[in-house]
Amino acid sequence: MTNYFLTLSILDIGLPDFMLCTAASLVFGGLVALLHMYKNSYSKNFILTLIILPAIVQAVIMLVNGNLGTGVAVLGAFSLIRFRSAEGNSREITSLFLAMSIGLATGLGCIGVAGLLLIAIGAAILLVQTLPFSGKKESARLLTVFVPADTAYETLFDSVFSRYTKSFRLVKVEINGADAFCELQYLVYLKEKEPVKTFLDEIRGLNHSLPVSLRYLPSIRGGL
Repeated sequence: MTNYFLTLSILDIGLPDFMLCTAASLVFGGLVALLHMYKNSYSKNFILTLIILPAIVQAVIMLVNGNLGTGVAVLGAFSLIRFRSAEGNSREITSLFLAMSIGLATGLGCIGVAGLLLIAIGAAILLVQTLPFSGKKESARLLTVFVPADTAYETLFDSVFSRYTKSFRLVKVEINGADAFCELQYLVYLKEKEPVKTFLDEIRGLNHSLPVSLRYLPSIRGGL
């Protein structure tokens, strides 16, 4: 038992090799997280996921003794889990796939390949982010609206959004059982020269004058 713990000989993996690959996975995961944070909006939990994910994938690949097909099948089981979070955007999906690819490489012991992959993909992302063709900068705003819990909110504000926004997306729905209120959060891009106060006044006219707030987010290239 002790011999297996110290050398992982049952998996034909030496403890130094395992620790080296794990350390590389965590370092590369941290670099993926930094890359995702560049000119992008993010949450603390998602950044933590990007840091840890390569090490988790690497451990799964090593536990199936380098059998890539079995490892991918095991990781596919994770897709059955649905997280209670907002829908991810394309940048988040790219970062997740990059983190998983790095974990696959380090799990097979190819630390150099993982490093080269991170450098190549990272350089491409940074290049696209800095070039002008990647889109015009637009100010994303987070609109928070409270409505009665029994309100059919799905299309309640569509007419207002069509007049005042270029695009919008519902990103959060939370019902407060104690107060019988429903909190809605929309990511919106307002049209140029449209008065914000008038926009908020029309929203308040539809939600029975319950609280409404509009918060600026970091500039994001392109629309929703």
